[in-house]
Amino acid sequence: MFLYEKKLQYPVKIATPNPKLASFIISQYGGPDGELGASLRYLSQRYAMPYPELKGVLTDIGTEES
Repeated sequence: MFLYEKKLQYPVKIATPNPKLASFIISQYGGPDGELGASLRYLSQRYAMPYPELKGVLTDIGTEES
């Protein structure tokens, strides 16, 4: 059905690694105030919504965040 190829879309060459910047970037994705945390909060809040239209909005926002 799907073919997963573990390769980048374009080659990346890192001349000088910067661990401090890498730590900051990773925290923006997976930290408590990052994209993944926000996405999961939106998707979990949709189950308590009484109106189907608002469930759809939270689903759209949650999937866009991730």
